[in-house]
Amino acid sequence: MQKAFAQQKKLIVVALAAAAVSSPAWAETANVSIYGTADMSFDVISTGDRANGTPGWSKNAVSSNVSKLGFKGAEGLDNGLSAIWQIEQQINMDNTGGTFGTRNTFLGLKSEDAGTVLLGRHDTPYKLATRKLDIFGDSIADNRALLGGVGVSATTTAATAASGGKSAGASFDGRQPDVIAYISPAMSGFTGALAYVAGAEATTTSTQIKGSAWSLAGMYDATPFYGSLGYEVHDLGTTATGTVAAPTALAALAGFKESATKFGFGYKFDALDMGFVYERTSDNFGAAGANLLGHNAYYLSGKFSFGSDAVKLAYGKAGQLGAIANSGANQFSLGYDHNLSKRTKLYAIYSRISNQSAVNYVFSQTTATSANGAGASPSVFSFGIKHTF
Repeated sequence: MQKAFAQQKKLIVVALAAAAVSSPAWAETANVSIYGTADMSFDVISTGDRANGTPGWSKNAVSSNVSKLGFKGAEGLDNGLSAIWQIEQQINMDNTGGTFGTRNTFLGLKSEDAGTVLLGRHDTPYKLATRKLDIFGDSIADNRALLGGVGVSATTTAATAASGGKSAGASFDGRQPDVIAYISPAMSGFTGALAYVAGAEATTTSTQIKGSAWSLAGMYDATPFYGSLGYEVHDLGTTATGTVAAPTALAALAGFKESATKFGFGYKFDALDMGFVYERTSDNFGAAGANLLGHNAYYLSGKFSFGSDAVKLAYGKAGQLGAIANSGANQFSLGYDHNLSKRTKLYAIYSRISNQSAVNYVFSQTTATSANGAGASPSVFSFGIKHTF
């Protein structure tokens, strides 16, 4: 009996010693949280016929939408400070591809009294100002098909910008690299944010212009009301990293600038959520600094919830780009959600973009091509499942 008791004591000592050895390692990793979203859909896409009569095409696709995986954590410091970090990337669950840290990835300091400072890759304050008002956010019916300024490609010229569905030199609803940002603490429902986006980090000559951007936003969130105001300005350089760069064909016209202003508001009436966003962009891309792609756009949405289900309806409109005739477009979206749990839902979406004859806006959140040239009107039926963890 004594021998058995002694053996038990030895086992207890060994267990306690193992716990003592392992606990520091656990303490070092316990502040890491893993999170993400899996969002898969089956999409039936039609590009629609072009304004000149060129027939369109259709395509069936399995889409990963904005499926993502992230890691984040925080460490408490002295004087009420915390060190915070996050690494997040998009996961293409239907195919291969993707790079680590492609989404909001940063390191920073946070104070409950003074606010948060971040360095890394992050959504701009301008983007954050109205994202919660997009009831189809991160789906193929995302309102950024028309809002936010669709960026010009490196080979796009000013003359062909509109026919390519371009409404800005760089995306205003962007997730920019090389960002330093400040976010204020919430004060009676109000939060402010300011960010600077650095341009070229490589060595440049005296004749080269480094692109940069400033972005700011104010947001007031006091249920049932939400209101926001955002402003962003881009200095488009001849050499820059990320999206804050002039298109190659436009780089000879140094001194390009563009800006965007928007406001949004939302209100919840019991089971009905209503939202509205208005945006105005301007630039000096045209001859003698004239406004080339600047335009007005707006987005109106409503969501009615009942039990585990919800019906969603949205309409967006982008006005004429500068003096380019027949360069407007609109988007109509209809959706139905069925929540299987707080984290899992089934959904069905129909969306259509109607382009005027001189412009070609396309769906923003899909790897399946929807472009068919100026005047086309792409449409989509999307049936999917979304799980958040």
